[in-house]
Order: sequence, then C-alpha cells, then structure tokens
Amino acid sequence: MRFLLDAEQRAFAASLDALLTAADTPAVIRDWSRGDHASGRALWSRVADAGVFGLAVPEAYEGLGPRPVELAAAFVELGRHAVPGPLVETVVAAVLLERADPGTAKRLLPALASGETMATVAAEGAYALDGDAAALRISWEHGRIRLSPGHGPVRPSLDPARRLTPLLPGGELLALPADEALGWARLATAAQALGVGLALLDRTVGYVKQRTQFGVPVGSFQAVKHRLADARIALEFARPLVFGAALTMEPSDTAAAKTAACEAAYATARTALHLHGAIGYTAEYGLSLWLTKARALRTAWGAPEACRALVVSAGDRRW
Repeated sequence: MRFLLDAEQRAFAASLDALLTAADTPAVIRDWSRGDHASGRALWSRVADAGVFGLAVPEAYEGLGPRPVELAAAFVELGRHAVPGPLVETVVAAVLLERADPGTAKRLLPALASGETMATVAAEGAYALDGDAAALRISWEHGRIRLSPGHGPVRPSLDPARRLTPLLPGGELLALPADEALGWARLATAAQALGVGLALLDRTVGYVKQRTQFGVPVGSFQAVKHRLADARIALEFARPLVFGAALTMEPSDTAAAKTAACEAAYATARTALHLHGAIGYTAEYGLSLWLTKARALRTAWGAPEACRALVVSAGDRRW
C-alpha cells in the first residue's frame, strides 16, 4: 500500500522545509549544545507559528489537532534539519495534558500550541530532555503524571544537542496518563529519525560526487553505489510505515514505524560515516550534527528490542 500526502500536506511540509533552510539550523544546534537557548527559542517560535505543535493540541484548547499525519510530515522536516529542543516531548505533554482535568488543560495547552511554552517529559525515572530549557516539566512514573517543580544538573549525552536532566520529585499530580501518549511519542520519533536519515543520505551522495580517488569521483565506484542504494531502500521502506502508523495510531504500528525508521537512520549514519572517512568524526564538520542524533533517536521512547517485541506480540494475537 502506498501512503501519499495530499497537495495541502505536501505544501505544508515544503513551507516548513523552506523556513528551516533559511534558519541556519547548524548554528542554532551548536548554540543549543552550549546551553545558549536564545537562537533555539527564536526558531521554536517560528516552528510553532507554522502550526507544528498545534497539530497535537485539540481545537478546544487553541490547537489544530489532533492531526497525526500532518504532525508526522512536520517531524520529517524537523529531523531533516536536526532542529534541537524537546520536540517529541512537547507533543507527548500535549497528549497527556489533554486527558487532565479541563481546568488544567485550558491553563497549559494553549501555551504549548503557540510555542510560548516548551515542555519535557521524563518517563519511568529516565532523564528529561532539555529540562533546563523547558518551562513545563512532566514526570510520568508509576502510572501517574506530575508537574515537576524543577530539574537537576545537565548530564552529558551522546548527542550534545540533547541536554539531559533529572527531574525533581513531587509536584502537582495531574491525572492518570493516556496510553496513547507513548504512541504519539514513537510516531514523532520515527518521523524525526526518517528526516535525519534522509538528510544524511543527501549529504553523503553530494560528498561522494565531489571526493575523488584514482582520478574519478568516489561515487562512481560500484561498492559505494550499493551502500547508498541499501540506505535509500531502508529509508523508503520505513516511510510508508511511518505514515501508515499515523493513520491507525495502533501501538504495534507506531512501534513498527519507530523500529524501521530509527534502524534505517542508524544504518544510514554508519554508511555516511564510512563514506566520509575521518572528516565525519570531527565535531566541526556538519555531518556530526545528524550522526549523533540518529544514534540517540534509536533508543528514545523505546529501544528496538522493546518495539519489536510489541510488534511480534500483536501479530501473535491477530493469528
């Protein structure tokens, strides 16, 4: 089955791509990695003005959603440009808060939709992403969600742009969490990983056309073509799983999409690093901004083994 975006959805993705292309995201990422959030917050506001976060917020709370297909299309572009910040976590927070009491939802959700507030979520004792930048910090543990009163020190991460912090215990108890929040998290992570993989592939194809050995472009070698073709196939096979999951929002479908997209992005990152050679390792070279993100997203919101187990168990139940 082919899942194709309609003209309006494609135009939305193209407008977001144009916005992010003009934003010089590599500079924003490096600022964010140093703890300088000014340029990242400015970019966050522009992304919010484009309607991205409103896609996870119901219209009753000044949002545009819930619209998971459009959200997936947006997150592909956010991944393609490696936009920093608690993107997935803000979506998860929106889904969780929608199930809180109406007064709490009305108090907190409009600011998420407008981009005025960043949110982060720590599930089951894990570190929260960008707790130092987020104004709204949610602890999701033991079947309860709370508004955390603060965060601990920033911890180092494989991806410097993913600044991890523990959340302080206690805080206002909101409600029992919605099970579907995890599905939204996995869908957004899958779409983001797909965009990261596509960016890595495009950059690598451009590089091997320019780099020469024995007087010819490296990209003309058959072994290089095979590696790039394998990466393209894996990414294109992941794409319909991502948009198919956005249509159904079934837990097994979002788990399958996350596994396929994150594994494809990770494999593409390995190929990109191999074909770039030693320059790919350097922090100064732009490729590293996507390489580290592909690795980090692979285990975010569900390791591959856990997602595969969910897919297998769902298949067993159907048969």
